[in-house]
Amino acid sequence: MWRFHNPVDVQFGPGCLETLPERLNGRRYALVTYNEPFFTELTETITTLAGAPQVVINNVEPNPDIANLEPLCQQLCSSGQPEVIVALGGGSVMDTAKFLSAAGSDFEQTKSYLTEGGHKGQLLCTPIIAIPTTAGTGSEVTCWATIWDKQAQKKYSLADAGLYPESALCDPDLTLQLPVVLTLTTGLDALSHALESIWNKNRNGVSSALAVEAVKTILDTLPHLVRQPDHALFRTDMMKAALKAGLAFSNTKTSIAHNISYAVTLQSGTPHGIACSFTLPQVLRSVIGLDRGVDSDLKAIFGHDLDKAWDQFDGWFRELGVNTDPEAYGYNQENWRQLLLDALQGERGKNFIGQQEALLACY
Repeated sequence: MWRFHNPVDVQFGPGCLETLPERLNGRRYALVTYNEPFFTELTETITTLAGAPQVVINNVEPNPDIANLEPLCQQLCSSGQPEVIVALGGGSVMDTAKFLSAAGSDFEQTKSYLTEGGHKGQLLCTPIIAIPTTAGTGSEVTCWATIWDKQAQKKYSLADAGLYPESALCDPDLTLQLPVVLTLTTGLDALSHALESIWNKNRNGVSSALAVEAVKTILDTLPHLVRQPDHALFRTDMMKAALKAGLAFSNTKTSIAHNISYAVTLQSGTPHGIACSFTLPQVLRSVIGLDRGVDSDLKAIFGHDLDKAWDQFDGWFRELGVNTDPEAYGYNQENWRQLLLDALQGERGKNFIGQQEALLACY
């Protein structure tokens, strides 16, 4: 038996941003976004479409750190509690918006829930309308947020069913101005989400079907998109693939590659999309032959001869300029082995279908 569930009302296609007033339905809203010219223009567009937001929070930082979220909570409710939060941006905006949704003005209670555990009833969970401007995180269809504590060298996952956005407006035109480096890293994040939901103990029939489609599209599209970043069809295909990957791992969560990535990002500052993907060829190599259903999905992606798949996959990364050797990220054999052992014991690592010795043997 298996079950697939996702409650987000998704609207996809160029121009769907214009449906925002219908989604808001007259509610007071806070806008969470970035302080950059492109987002300033989009803020003006949204204001024209839907009226002025109750408050604009545009000082979102990459990889939101818990140390910087308290003033944002105060800002959110400076003129009263909004009825809905509009999250306009990439993964860091979505993560920040979900923390603000959970906390409202009560930063300390949500911090305590995040760092010490607590009952889920203590989270406020203000409704969210998600408007992604990248094709990667899938956060517009998941119920968790990644929050960092760089000082303590920790990563936390804020998770609650109330944090699923009530709706997602996925307009691929909003990704056309995304820089090439972010196009690459966010696309690799989506690739990891999809593959991680395949070699996963929580996989199901729907998640696997979505993941296979997502991986095939990303492998075919991302190299073309990096070369032609203004190609509207490639942008549409990548956003569609990232959405499918998001829907897939919304039910399975991620697995070992993501658990590895958290330490890599904290220790070396490697961007998340690289940190969670450069290990994928070796992880692929380690799971071949372990599960008939997983092998079937992998053959649908890489072809019948899986013994050659991981090497070809490694070459795909190298053609994109992504090094798959841990030494390139500052690790020797000893400390990389320890990182892998730690990652296997992590929350996401425990979702992995693979075996410890097989994974260690691939490095």
